[in-house]
Amino acid sequence: MREREYVRSLFGKEDDVLKSIAPGLEERDMPQISVPPEVGKTLYLLAKMSGAKRVLEIGALGGYSTIWLARALPESGKVVSLEISQKHADFAAENVAKAGLKERVTFLVGDAMQSLDTLARKGERFDFFFIDADKPNYINYLEKVIQLSEPGAVITADNLFQHGRIFDDQDQAPSPRTIRQFNEQIANDPRLESMLLTIGDGLGVCRVKEKK
Repeated sequence: MREREYVRSLFGKEDDVLKSIAPGLEERDMPQISVPPEVGKTLYLLAKMSGAKRVLEIGALGGYSTIWLARALPESGKVVSLEISQKHADFAAENVAKAGLKERVTFLVGDAMQSLDTLARKGERFDFFFIDADKPNYINYLEKVIQLSEPGAVITADNLFQHGRIFDDQDQAPSPRTIRQFNEQIANDPRLESMLLTIGDGLGVCRVKEKK
């Protein structure tokens, strides 16, 4: 689409580290499913404007979105990134180090639901979240991150259009079916104020309401 290419050319500019991630994924036979540059820039701006200091990311892959998020934080800020694959986490850590952000990012390798439970038991709290992992667990992830959120925290989630699959009601595969439910939930959940941005493959943006 002309609009997407126009936005990307003006607002989604990448430096050498970000540009190197896609070729690196290909060399390592990893999936090419990083967010596009314009979504990375949007995440950066949302984290920056919200004043985020502690970010929780679910799904690191090659660290592309991790770098955008870490760059939005103050020097004392922290990104905790959950990744099920040690191979992916190692490559992400390599890229984060190249970007000079090693001190701001911690990778936790393993099942994300178990990692989320561990963080909750430790009393950890975050003010910004990015969900970009296995789609059938999105609703479970949403519940967990709400539990881990500070009042007013921002929750973002990628791939909420499923490349158009959500619009085909005959497609009842686990991913599009769950994402339809997820979209309905963030639209109607009384704990959240939400919007679905028509950028990339659909980026959900939610704000956790303060308790009265």
